[in-house]
Amino acid sequence: MSPLNISAAQAYSPMALQAAAAAAANQATSRTVYMGNLPQSAAVDELLNLIKFGPIENVRILGEKSCAFISFLDGQTAAAFHTDATLKKVSLHGAELKIGWGKPSPVPPQVLLAVQQNNATRNVYLGGLDESTTEAMLRDDLSRFGLIDQIKIVKDKGIGFVHFLSIAVAQKVVATLPTEPAWAGKRVNYGKDRCAFQPKTTQAAQAAVQVAAQSLAAAAGSPLPGFGFGGFGGYDPSSPMPGTPASAMALMAAVNGGMSPGGGAVMNRTVYLGNIHPETSTEDLCNAIRGGVLQSIKYMTDKHIAFITFIDPAAAFTFFQVATYQGLTLNNRRLKVGWGKTSGPLTPALALAVHSGATRNVYIGGIEDFEQFNEDRLKRDFMEYGDIELVNYLKEKNCAFVNFTNIANAIKAIEGIKAKPEYGSLRVAHGKDRCANPPRTTGGAGGANNGGGPSPTRKMTAPTINVSGFSPTIGNDEGDEVNEAEVAALAAVVEQELAAEGAALG
Repeated sequence: MSPLNISAAQAYSPMALQAAAAAAANQATSRTVYMGNLPQSAAVDELLNLIKFGPIENVRILGEKSCAFISFLDGQTAAAFHTDATLKKVSLHGAELKIGWGKPSPVPPQVLLAVQQNNATRNVYLGGLDESTTEAMLRDDLSRFGLIDQIKIVKDKGIGFVHFLSIAVAQKVVATLPTEPAWAGKRVNYGKDRCAFQPKTTQAAQAAVQVAAQSLAAAAGSPLPGFGFGGFGGYDPSSPMPGTPASAMALMAAVNGGMSPGGGAVMNRTVYLGNIHPETSTEDLCNAIRGGVLQSIKYMTDKHIAFITFIDPAAAFTFFQVATYQGLTLNNRRLKVGWGKTSGPLTPALALAVHSGATRNVYIGGIEDFEQFNEDRLKRDFMEYGDIELVNYLKEKNCAFVNFTNIANAIKAIEGIKAKPEYGSLRVAHGKDRCANPPRTTGGAGGANNGGGPSPTRKMTAPTINVSGFSPTIGNDEGDEVNEAEVAALAAVVEQELAAEGAALG
């Protein structure tokens, strides 16, 4: 009898999310799931066919005890699988499997390093195979390294994939085969773990996390998450997977609308990014961040880490989910993703400003002389209000954008710049934060610039007007073509709004 496969993972219902979060919190340091009552007739690949969460770090089969222990790379993934398997009552060869927890253990340091630096998995990719190569031949040759889960060969492309039961074994294979004469001229690298489910389209993945984020907001009972929320969490750099325990707590808090000691609802808005390449700039990070308006970005270059604080905790959760399960790579280095310490609720003044359209991006329109208002001039005039992430221009539309690293500094800058006589003839307002654009539909965990780095030629997207309040919000994004007609139309709307603002103010 064929095994009953778990269907492709989709966005959890609030109940399933709550169960996963509770499991993650209660087993914050455990990344191993116990599976018992295995039929003696079942093969290991049939068992792993049931798992659509990953990647998997190690599989340990105890045939004499009819059980297996599946170790993931982090506790949150383990908790998600544990909950899914428990709720769906998975079966193999007609026998319902028992689901439990294994003993907590850290990821082996050498495995963790290989995952972070080389995107290592338990799947070994083999390229340049001869037409005569068979699965049996590969199994006979590669079984010397360790137990094998599954072998697949794509003959018309001359490639193959060998899934081992652990990343450590795959590391040995990738390191050893290129040194052997029989494998000279062939390509050996890591492939995607077949258990690491990914929707067929990026849009499906985005839809799933958006639904999850909306469920969280609904569960928290707030129509406008981010205003008046406290929070807890915290980043623990000593953790084997930094951010994992905090993420479990934050996830549970997000789902449950957990209570702080003072009785307030708890949601985290700050995401931790680690393992950042030394050559990565703040601009690079912002090009990679999508899904929500930022309150601030704090990049600690000496420690190669950053803390990204969103306005909306649901947006922070969505970004965390996408970055965790799709991967986020900059300068050929996969970033660590975790939860940072909560920054607390927005202040009433900042919440009101955001509701009226405030962002960290400042738009300067009506520029006729770009020599007078060149990049150096704008940086010099605006840097007195705070750190600047990026200055860019749309010269054909006579405008420029100054992106700060903190929304509060952008608010101060608009107030201060408007008071300068030399800027009296220019239009100064909040622009659209490009980090609020939807996640990109291209790139992946292994890409050199996953998440949206700029193209070699900088271009601007059509502006988007935020009609809430009197602050026109004008969008810019790197690497996208500009829609000239839409730019012209929206620029006219901007002028009308600014004229209306002037009339209203008397």
